[in-house]
Amino acid sequence: MPTAAIDKLVIIGVGLIGGSFALALRKAKQVTHIIGVGRSRNNMQRAHAMGAIDEVGTSLPSVLKDADLVFLATPVGQTEAVMARISPYLEPDTIVTDAGSTKQNVIAAARRQLSPHLRNFVPGHPIAGAEVSGAGAADADLFQGRNIVLTPLAETGTAAANRVAELWEACGSRVHRMSAARHDDILATVSHLPHMLAFALMNHASLDRTHGIREPLSPPQPQDELYEPLQFAGTGFRDMVRIAGSSPEMWRDICLANGEALIRQIDAYQEELAALRQMLASGDGKELENSFSAARDARQRWLENQS
Repeated sequence: MPTAAIDKLVIIGVGLIGGSFALALRKAKQVTHIIGVGRSRNNMQRAHAMGAIDEVGTSLPSVLKDADLVFLATPVGQTEAVMARISPYLEPDTIVTDAGSTKQNVIAAARRQLSPHLRNFVPGHPIAGAEVSGAGAADADLFQGRNIVLTPLAETGTAAANRVAELWEACGSRVHRMSAARHDDILATVSHLPHMLAFALMNHASLDRTHGIREPLSPPQPQDELYEPLQFAGTGFRDMVRIAGSSPEMWRDICLANGEALIRQIDAYQEELAALRQMLASGDGKELENSFSAARDARQRWLENQS
């Protein structure tokens, strides 16, 4: 646990993650004053009304003056522009950390825009979230028991990295440290690929292929019968496509930022599908069952390790 509370925390991007970080630190009594910076006036007012922030920041020089910590919780596609804006006003001892779902591109941006401040830059990624967004979705307990990955640079100071780790621990998170490349490979497998699959499956099921024509469905009218595939979709389908409700803008940026690792995972997944297709084409029920059993057993081991 931190030995002393942060006097001044600046959060740029007070949505689900930024707002939850603020609420979690406030709940843990680890912050005195929180200033929020964001594009949407309504969202910032909501964050203020619910107690996630104490003040809506408007002028970066005054917002960043004497700041102990700056938390970048914007979509990854906006990270470099935000870094460029804040760099001239950062204090020598201000720590900067982020919540980006990709890390190699964030570090590259930091080297270009935060070069005088790399000693105090601690890249991070809290592996927590939901398919909802905005300050109204913020939850003080969002990070309880969740993993947070830190990927410090060679230049990152030990004190800065430890301070950020302590703050995440105060939020209830389990802190892990690894290289940015390793992080991006892992997240491509267990986060970025699943989101692409969910988006693809939802598109696949909502297109009319009854007559071999791939056209988007027109919205059903009250007197119309629902188009059959989605009419009969149940809880299994709903569970599979839940994350297709996530922000398209955010996931566009994440997928493009981690494109190289994600392409490798898509290719590997297509090989899995091709193997399953071959089992079906050859009527090989034994191999199909073996594949399903291996997946079920792997899932069970994973769930046991989560408890």
